[in-house]
Amino acid sequence: MQEEELQTLHKPKTLTLFKNAFQSVNPRIWLILAILFIQVLAVFIVRSPPVTFSSRKIFGNHNSGAGDCESGRVYVYDLPAMFNRDLVSDCNDLDPWHWQCGIATNGGYGRKADELAGVVPEGLAPAWFRTNQFSSEIIYHNRILNYKCRTKEPESATAYYIPFYAGLAVGKYLFSGNTVKERDWDCEMLLKWVQEQPYWKRSNGSDHFLVLGRITWDFRRLTDPDQLWGSSFLNMPAMQNVTRLTIERAPGDYFDVGVPYPTGFHPHSDSDLFQWQRFVSNRNRTRLYSFIGARRKDSKNDFRGFLLSHCQSEPGSCQAVDCAVTRCSNGSSVILESLLDSDFCLQPKGDSYTRRSVFDCMVAGSIPVFFWKRTAYDQYELFLPVEPESYSVFIDYKDVLNGTSIKGVLERYSGEEVRRMREKVVEIIPKIVYAKPSEGLESIKDAFDVAVEGVLKRIKKQKERLEVDGDRHNIRD
Repeated sequence: MQEEELQTLHKPKTLTLFKNAFQSVNPRIWLILAILFIQVLAVFIVRSPPVTFSSRKIFGNHNSGAGDCESGRVYVYDLPAMFNRDLVSDCNDLDPWHWQCGIATNGGYGRKADELAGVVPEGLAPAWFRTNQFSSEIIYHNRILNYKCRTKEPESATAYYIPFYAGLAVGKYLFSGNTVKERDWDCEMLLKWVQEQPYWKRSNGSDHFLVLGRITWDFRRLTDPDQLWGSSFLNMPAMQNVTRLTIERAPGDYFDVGVPYPTGFHPHSDSDLFQWQRFVSNRNRTRLYSFIGARRKDSKNDFRGFLLSHCQSEPGSCQAVDCAVTRCSNGSSVILESLLDSDFCLQPKGDSYTRRSVFDCMVAGSIPVFFWKRTAYDQYELFLPVEPESYSVFIDYKDVLNGTSIKGVLERYSGEEVRRMREKVVEIIPKIVYAKPSEGLESIKDAFDVAVEGVLKRIKKQKERLEVDGDRHNIRD
């Protein structure tokens, strides 16, 4: 009984002491503490990710990084220098076709884009370069030498990479009067060399792949002797089983795999990528749409000229950049600023169906507007969503020429629809950029990872299918 009374007496005494201590504090101190609490809370809110875009949705799908090499490993041929290094050693050799001699600089990434200072966040300026759109052969070669799934033991390889700079070999003859034999010589010598390798003989090249830094049509010269453009590399019998990664593929050709054009953004880390995604997600865009390009005086039906005139007639809605007046070079601040300021960007076909601007547009977080399906939908299956309407707008060019208002179509999208489409575009960014570290990013797959992993998967499945067919044949026998 005494113990229970003692506990009863202690409880109110403790409460009384706490109450007295609380009341003894000067009210000014409580006021100061309240003000400090409000300031800390304000700082926390400002530094927290904006609620406009979900960090989980933007970044979450890309944190499936390195892992094991489940699809196999790749062996890299050590080619004679004449097939790669020697093709980029003489800068003057490239001058006639205006490659600015920067294609071989910095592992294919080009020199730093200092002109973008003040346009991109200060901490991301080192991740921007004046990258040539035809430099993928060099970028892939340098990256694959440090690839996590590279093997130096050819017997253990699933696929074999041929580091031939075909685009450089062919490109230097495109704008000159060289003979057909001269245009094909490098390619013929390369095939002669690789056909002597034991691993080629074992598969007739069906488990081999290479990268083409130019569009597929530059390697498909017609048999007509008057058609002197390009090389006949892809028409040569030995190339019929070889997989080629190219910035523009031929429709219906299984062995052509479309890969993104290199842009100027090459993140050094996961953090660079996340910071850029946040930057473009929350950009205050002041124009409905933009168009960047120039008229083609030698083209009878110049749709790009039509779009340029249309855009210039809608200055309140459309940002026009006339590349005949403004220098639209790699690393141009005018181009990037125009894309960053626009909700949508008009993407007609270029000199061929595809154009680098498609990827510049999406990297800037702008929603692409296509006028030909072959510009993207039939090209980059490994990299773009299967639902084109989730990240882009399609308006048939014939409808535009017949009076359909581009502005009217785009204005019909609600703010919420634009927000969702931009979120999808920003989600795509990791898969369409080439990271700067030679070993890739820490945990995110970039365009290189997606492309090479895709090749390994298709070759592995192909070999498994052949093994099954072989077993069935043996059973019948």
